[in-house]
Amino acid sequence: MITFFIGLAILIIGGLFYGKLCTKVFGPDDRKTPCYTKEDGVDFVPMPLWKNSLINLLNIAGTGPILGPIQGILFGPIAFITIPLGNVIAGAMHDYFCGMICLRDGGTQMPKMISKYSNKTVYTIYQIFVSLLLLLVGAVFIYTPGDLAATQVFGFDGKATSVSTWIIYGVIFAYYLVATVFPIDAIIGKIYPIFGLILLFSAVGVFISMFFNGYQLIELWEVWDAPQAYQIIDGVTQHFSYADYFSANKFIPIFFITVACGLLSGFHSTQTAIITRTMKSEYEGRTTFYGMMIVEGFIAMVWAAAAMGAYNLGIQAADPSLATATVGIICKDLLGPIGGIIAIIGIIVLPVTSGDTALRSLRLALSESLNIDQSTNKKRLAFSSIIFILVAAILVWAKTNPGGFNTLWRYFAWSNQTLALFAFLAITIWMFEKGKGKWAWMPVIPGAFYAFHTISFIINAKIGFGQPWEVAYPIAAVVTLAYVALLLLWGKKRSAVKAGKR
Repeated sequence: MITFFIGLAILIIGGLFYGKLCTKVFGPDDRKTPCYTKEDGVDFVPMPLWKNSLINLLNIAGTGPILGPIQGILFGPIAFITIPLGNVIAGAMHDYFCGMICLRDGGTQMPKMISKYSNKTVYTIYQIFVSLLLLLVGAVFIYTPGDLAATQVFGFDGKATSVSTWIIYGVIFAYYLVATVFPIDAIIGKIYPIFGLILLFSAVGVFISMFFNGYQLIELWEVWDAPQAYQIIDGVTQHFSYADYFSANKFIPIFFITVACGLLSGFHSTQTAIITRTMKSEYEGRTTFYGMMIVEGFIAMVWAAAAMGAYNLGIQAADPSLATATVGIICKDLLGPIGGIIAIIGIIVLPVTSGDTALRSLRLALSESLNIDQSTNKKRLAFSSIIFILVAAILVWAKTNPGGFNTLWRYFAWSNQTLALFAFLAITIWMFEKGKGKWAWMPVIPGAFYAFHTISFIINAKIGFGQPWEVAYPIAAVVTLAYVALLLLWGKKRSAVKAGKR
């Protein structure tokens, strides 16, 4: 487990130092925050640091930091190094600056931030893109917790033809509607502490239990093989080798798209913006934004390790299509029947507490952009009903069509990473405008990294253009260079304009 602990050290120590650097670059101060200057008792409500941090963690941590690492660890122990590195340099930095810029700009939502630090064309593309993504998030985060609850907690079959499946979906749907419409402290602020305790139990419980249940992890410098690991191909059980999987699949970009939220999530920017309306001080940003992404990285590391341990012991097939089943097997094997169920409930909490605020942020962003009055419950309910009808349509299609959810998830995973490119652009422009251009490498480097991944993936993927890697890689390289050039040239131009106005 040495490689695993090296990764944890990178995550924790790297997070401490890089988080401090991010704070230094942004420069928080004692100005009054939006929860005081715009207090309305609905969205702008002062809440304590511990509650804001916990809400933000539950908002950003969906099924991504669990299902993603369970699939990503199939590439071998290199995941224990790449997950924390990406988290510290890309994911946590992304969350911190998105949250802090929106906070300083009056608690605005991400579309307003993109509008302010880009142009009308980029803003229009982003608005369409983020609206579609949040609708997909709403559908995905009803589907996955609903199926986990049906099959792992209640013992139902989870099929589209079963009434029990739709009843569970309906309960989650109803909760989302309530959480989307009513004041943030009336629903989310009250129940999230309970959800948080369950979440911590599941993550810490799995982490500690691995050491007592003989879960063996492969080291980075060892042969990437495990005698008891197996996979099932066309009904035939075969030995599984991490080295073979790494060679057969494209680590770049497949690994980074697959792991997603444990490394970087563009979806997080839509969630951190919500918390900017309840924070009492700018100094709380490092814990609330950067720190909570580090915690999500810890969750991703734990589940990557637990999955590898389960594969190595031969208690579960190493198959990316069995990620949901792997969750249940690990929880019950490590924590026993009762503890396992509690841990599974904690995992169900993750997508539920991301789905509700995803739809809330969609309501806030659209109403803010379209100047739609949301001052009363009746008006919020009327506007939200349109959003929920669209989510319901996507959910029904995904559940009733063969392969519907797999298609939905692939588009969600890719678009989630692509969305971050808009945030990196806005952060870069903000830095230049504020006279911090020498720090522009902080968003530009991960922006370039993920531009290459997302473009090469969609050019090659069947859900995209279906071109061979020999075509996908050169196109991605050209687009990445253009993206970086745009960031730097545009940033310097905006900086010069700002300087001329002073």
